[in-house]
Amino acid sequence: MGKFEIKTDKGGKFRFNLKASNGQVILSSQGYSSKASCENGIESVRTNSQNDDHFERLAAIDGSPYFNLKASNGQVIGTREMYSGNSAMENGIASVKTNAPKAEVEDNS
Repeated sequence: MGKFEIKTDKGGKFRFNLKASNGQVILSSQGYSSKASCENGIESVRTNSQNDDHFERLAAIDGSPYFNLKASNGQVIGTREMYSGNSAMENGIASVKTNAPKAEVEDNS
């Protein structure tokens, strides 16, 4: 089973990573000013990851695919950068959909 890990960055902001059961990061958040906001972001990922329309599939300048997960208001709540190809990106999206709803939260902040 996957897990959300909350941490504090060098600037004092709270961030989370969603990790698959193998420990690989499959989604990363923005920085939040409070832990409560970070926890709300995790709940938003749990909800919005179940709607495929909330995954924005993009390509970097070099053509490498990546995705953002957006809330219903259009705000980016998580991102995963640079995959080797579209099928790898789709596998990453599928992993977020599978892991996010029941992932436990580990607070390392």
